[in-house]
Amino acid sequence: MAERSWSFSKAFRNIFSGPALITEDTWDELETALITADFGPDVTESILDQLREDVERHRVTEVTELRSMLRDAVEERLAKYDPTLRLSERPAVILVVGVNGVGKTTTIGKFANYLKNFDKRIIVGAADTFRAAAVEQLATWADRAGVEIVKPQQQGQDPASVAFQTVQRAIEDEFEIAIIDTAGRLQTKGGLMDELGKVRRVIEKQAPVSEVLLVLDATTGQNGLAQAEAFIEHAGVTGLVLTKLDGSAKGGFVLAVQEKTGLPIKLVGQGEGITDLTGFTPHVFAQQLVG
Repeated sequence: MAERSWSFSKAFRNIFSGPALITEDTWDELETALITADFGPDVTESILDQLREDVERHRVTEVTELRSMLRDAVEERLAKYDPTLRLSERPAVILVVGVNGVGKTTTIGKFANYLKNFDKRIIVGAADTFRAAAVEQLATWADRAGVEIVKPQQQGQDPASVAFQTVQRAIEDEFEIAIIDTAGRLQTKGGLMDELGKVRRVIEKQAPVSEVLLVLDATTGQNGLAQAEAFIEHAGVTGLVLTKLDGSAKGGFVLAVQEKTGLPIKLVGQGEGITDLTGFTPHVFAQQLVG
């Protein structure tokens, strides 16, 4: 993550490369930059209040010092949430949830590849059985990542039974981690959250669920979060995965989404390639965000 040239800092570059002394214009420009970067009005106001207070208390006058203070403030807020993945159980079962179109299935392939770097034996389960394309897509990504997959035995198979078979296989063949794809919507009249609840109950007859990761598309910002609220409310989400952060000027959404949901970001995706998903590091992100 540290090696990437992130676009977020463009919003701040002009402010901090302008006049050397802090003026009222500096504060106006900083407010605009924070809003533009999708920090949201509440977080923006809170950060500005904190910075104004600190600038006054420490009698700071230089813009370069303000930049450093902004970076520290963002990092401090990001670090309130623990990004550590809980993977100590055997098998560690991870449910991946989210609305269709956010990159959920590709994220699972990238996640499996990421975990393989730590020499883990991984199996994935294609329990989004309502979309045949999702099953095939997951099979392609599992192949790329070099991990095993459990697929439905027939089209439209009950998602919970695929999840059950995945965990059963993980236990029998001693896989350390099982990652299970889930539906983002249903074609039937049954409620999606009821379906997810059933998947979870069936899994928990064999093993605890270690993580429920909600995938969000960073480019959709606050709108994407509104779409995903039902998952946060009903699916027992333990952490967030942000995709499509590479070309986004909405880096502030990273902070806003944690503060709004009270959930930690655990993984971030910065591109299309299989290696473009990494763990989330507040220090590195604040550095890249503010510059």
